[in-house]
Amino acid sequence: MKYIGITDYPHGTDESIGILVANLGTPNAPTVPALRRYLRQFFDDPRVFEFPRLTWWLLTRAIILNRRPRRSAALYASIWTEQGSPLLLYSQAIADGIQARLQAQIAQPIKVALGMRYGDPSIPYALRQLQAANVRRLLVLPLFPQYSATTVASVFDAVTTELQRWRWLPELRFITHYHDQAGYIAALVESIREAWQRNGQSEKLVFSFHGIPKRYFMNGDPYYCECQKTARLVAEALDLPKERYVVAFQSRFGREEWLKPYTSETLEELAKQGVQSVDVICPGFAADCLETLEEIDRENRKVFLEAGGKRYRYIPALNDSPAHLQALSALALKHLQGWLQPQPISA
Repeated sequence: MKYIGITDYPHGTDESIGILVANLGTPNAPTVPALRRYLRQFFDDPRVFEFPRLTWWLLTRAIILNRRPRRSAALYASIWTEQGSPLLLYSQAIADGIQARLQAQIAQPIKVALGMRYGDPSIPYALRQLQAANVRRLLVLPLFPQYSATTVASVFDAVTTELQRWRWLPELRFITHYHDQAGYIAALVESIREAWQRNGQSEKLVFSFHGIPKRYFMNGDPYYCECQKTARLVAEALDLPKERYVVAFQSRFGREEWLKPYTSETLEELAKQGVQSVDVICPGFAADCLETLEEIDRENRKVFLEAGGKRYRYIPALNDSPAHLQALSALALKHLQGWLQPQPISA
């Protein structure tokens, strides 16, 4: 293996602190070729799809990657903006917001880079940006509040795979979850209250988290428990009794059982029970994306209304809201302790 190093390293250069902000990823365009490339990366991740590799490889190449890109491209086209992918735009705004807030509070140079687990800008690309900025201490912040091996551990795999190729490694810290961090909970509470102030409360508040196969949870993944805790803490802060909210799971794939209850079935059942209005929030998504803008705000809206519901409101992801940026910046500062120089005292 040829190791990557800086051959003309200028001694005496100020060292930087680096933060890699990582998210899931997005195709480069809402087209079939772009979706095929993106989905190939996604389906090839053994953290996400725990199946015998040869069998899974044959299945994806023979069937899934021949059928799914066309349908997925149409769905992405329905949410695409003139500036590009909503997930990329919001994720970059989050990274930029963290950079601005931390640079105002930290005495030494700091560099924040955005890397996507799948697609561009890739995690290796982002890490090499940080390397070029002379980052000698690196904090990894995956934008997944609730830990799952399918997301956070997958980011860890990508980071360490890239670092295995480096000649000079930085000191490394890795944030694995922040599902119960006070600032994150407060930001969710603030976004819900703002929605209620504009249009009043609905009968039910639905917390919809991305699902994972049930067997992953049974084999030790703590994701389900952390989703439940997030919802409980938010509900408690809102003084919302248990009968006023429900936790459900969306975006299942394949035929095996995933975490239940399923969001679509829950919304249909609520409408059939006579619930006329719901608010739906997706606390596991730091930024709006296909799963929130199309699946939740469109597809599941249709499910609820066609089953007899009258009012459906999707409460957007935290995105680059001030409260979210403040929460993530505070989280980063907490994990940077011991690396920071004190700010100079003004005369």
